[in-house]
Amino acid sequence: MADFRLIADRIAGDIAAGRLRPGQQLPPQRWFARRHRIAPSTAGRIYGELVRRGLVVGEVGRGTFVRAAPAVAHGRALIETATSAPVNLELNYPSAEGQSELLAASLAPLLRGDVLTEAMRPGAADGTVAARESAARLLALPGWRPEPAQLLFTGNARQAIAAALASLVRPGGRVGVEELTYPLVKEIAGRLGVVLVPLAGDAEGVRPDALAAVHRAAPLSALYLQPTLHNPTSSTMSERRRRELGRMVVEWGLPVVEDRIWSFLRPDAAAFAAHAPGLTHVVDGLSKRVAPGLTVGFLVVPQDRVEAVGAAVRSGGWSAGTFALEAAVRWTGDGVVRRLVEAKRADVARRQAILTEHLIERLGGHVTGHATGRLGGQLTGQLTRRLDGQLAGGAVRTDPHAYFAWWELPAPWRADTFTAAAAAHGIAVTPGTAFAVDPHRTPDAVRLGLASAPEGELARALRTLADVAAGGPPGSAGG
Repeated sequence: MADFRLIADRIAGDIAAGRLRPGQQLPPQRWFARRHRIAPSTAGRIYGELVRRGLVVGEVGRGTFVRAAPAVAHGRALIETATSAPVNLELNYPSAEGQSELLAASLAPLLRGDVLTEAMRPGAADGTVAARESAARLLALPGWRPEPAQLLFTGNARQAIAAALASLVRPGGRVGVEELTYPLVKEIAGRLGVVLVPLAGDAEGVRPDALAAVHRAAPLSALYLQPTLHNPTSSTMSERRRRELGRMVVEWGLPVVEDRIWSFLRPDAAAFAAHAPGLTHVVDGLSKRVAPGLTVGFLVVPQDRVEAVGAAVRSGGWSAGTFALEAAVRWTGDGVVRRLVEAKRADVARRQAILTEHLIERLGGHVTGHATGRLGGQLTGQLTRRLDGQLAGGAVRTDPHAYFAWWELPAPWRADTFTAAAAAHGIAVTPGTAFAVDPHRTPDAVRLGLASAPEGELARALRTLADVAAGGPPGSAGG
């Protein structure tokens, strides 16, 4: 019997040579098995190998298709320059006018020789007294205020997530996550040998019944959540949902990693940790508030876990540098962080207006919404911008405070073919496959990062994407 990898190699060669075209559907596995006189299980391994190589994508209920765009490396599109496209809507770091000048003024005192010598020393996992007190003030919210002794520091928020998971979950352990999640969490889980378990959700995120069913079937070791401005959908949990999930994790003693990296844009959203303070590990950082180049990751952990999580930070080599900590203390103390946050809240409002004018309205769409609960005394819900007319069934899900939008593409577009079509016009977007935890459930959607492109370029790019979508994919009735 032929090695399944050899057959996979032959199919890979057909794809490379163009004999199998982008978007072309492979035959059903049972038909493929009969044609090649192999067992159906072997056919399944071949198709699985092609998925693993990023050459095809399997979609439940639809089949297996040749990818029309190269596979996105885990997390790559969201943390570094990922493309040479003139307009990059993958990278998503907000910037405020005059930001560099503000930051430079605060750093000037650190450049004195005697101060710089001290600031260049290696950092400790628990930072300094000044850093702990400063971070506790910065992260405090109505109903939740961390104690300085609960603070640990990493080089960035990604390292904080890794340290929290490494301290909580042994290799082979199961971590519950939203069905669509931050791509770097998938990479971190792979490196730690952790299994991510997708949890069904709704407009507010993880559904309590879905979490209960999964945990009862096979206990989870931890839960990773983005309850405020979830990336990529921008959904925010109501207080009712937070309380319900909080009661469940407390009953089970289930640890939670709460990712709050975008929450500074929604000051009305309290921390999930307020509902499970003895179990929740809060992750935050300065990369979005301030700038990605010189940043610090924050970890607020239950008091009885400071030593264990600190050990994970040290063993991973993830401690924040002393210079970065000193800079963060100065930026927070002299109001620079506050001013940058205010500027970015205003900036995101302008970019949401650009999204509406140059994508939604250009396609004849309109804005609809639905209430999901109360948050900080305000009735809240997921803002959905429905695209009508030629794009019946398509929708852009976003939030007025979000720097990204989740575009559920209309048929017959698929995520990879649209990503390739956008790239052909010099625009990089992130395909939905980058966020999907289950590789066999790949959403026909793309994420649009609104933060990094200059406003004029963003408007032009969104107009172009609207035209591409309206035209339909190559070979379709509209393309």
